[in-house]
Amino acid sequence: MPFKHNTSRRHRIEKMKFRVTNWKEYEAGLRRRGSLTLWLTPEALSTWQAPKRRTRGGQPRYSDLAIETALMLGLVFGLRLRQTEGLLGSLLALMGLDLAVPDHTTLSRRARTRQSPRRQCNRQLPPLGPVHVLVDSTGLQIYGAGRWLEEKHGTRSRRGWRKLHLALDADSGEIIAHVMTDQDTSDVSQLEPLLDQIDGQIEQFSADGAYDGKPTYDIVINHSADAVIVIPPRANAVESIDDGRLGQRDLHIAAIRRDGRMKWQASNGYGKRSLVETAIGRYKAIIGRRLRARSFHAQQTEIAIACAVFNRMLACARPKSVRCKATTA
Repeated sequence: MPFKHNTSRRHRIEKMKFRVTNWKEYEAGLRRRGSLTLWLTPEALSTWQAPKRRTRGGQPRYSDLAIETALMLGLVFGLRLRQTEGLLGSLLALMGLDLAVPDHTTLSRRARTRQSPRRQCNRQLPPLGPVHVLVDSTGLQIYGAGRWLEEKHGTRSRRGWRKLHLALDADSGEIIAHVMTDQDTSDVSQLEPLLDQIDGQIEQFSADGAYDGKPTYDIVINHSADAVIVIPPRANAVESIDDGRLGQRDLHIAAIRRDGRMKWQASNGYGKRSLVETAIGRYKAIIGRRLRARSFHAQQTEIAIACAVFNRMLACARPKSVRCKATTA
């Protein structure tokens, strides 16, 4: 529920505390977050590097897997391309593998010309049935003059950013679709590209008020005809009756007018939408708030790899279940 609803009487509400009841499993999951495990399959070793060109001074060719592995290591450890080259070289030496390491110029060039496959790298486990999709967007900083430089020299440059649109599975917490655009792109315009990445059926679609409107309902219904759409309508919204039939949005407006917005949120499970905001905060804490790549195509590759890293860390590092017992202070 919105925090502002209880602002006037917040001091009278007892604070809720949670105590982890399966601490052993939860502690083991926390330790796994610091472990480093790197293994390469025989297929990856055989296709790591293609034969050199037969021209004089030919440079080695690397497979897409080699480039993606290097970029993923650099993203996880927050390294630049030169540092990534050194880290991968030392790891291969410790593993006793005689493999060439892509240099930083090769990584930069290949990142601009290739994107990681979204459908293969995003989800760790396939869904068992229709999914509950949560959609939201956030801004990511890009390369530019920092705030300290602007305050020191008095320059005021218009800072730009990229907008990351995410679709989250409410049950598993994994990112199942993503799109990166510039800062001026609207959220509703990227809804169809997001849903095109979801192969299965949608059981419920939840989003905030920025997605309210008939275009959103049409896009979701075209993807999954039986999907339940939960979007809070605007405060001045009115029903739009077509052919005497009430759509889902009209029913939401009537329910809010009859029972109030808070009761509507509780009855429709709108509180689950906060999970996508939590995922965005976790993404920025793990990956970062700034994009390292400078070109738009390289930034798209970085986002695709970052979403794969996010899902992988979520599946391997988190405990399977954290059982908490709620108590009041």
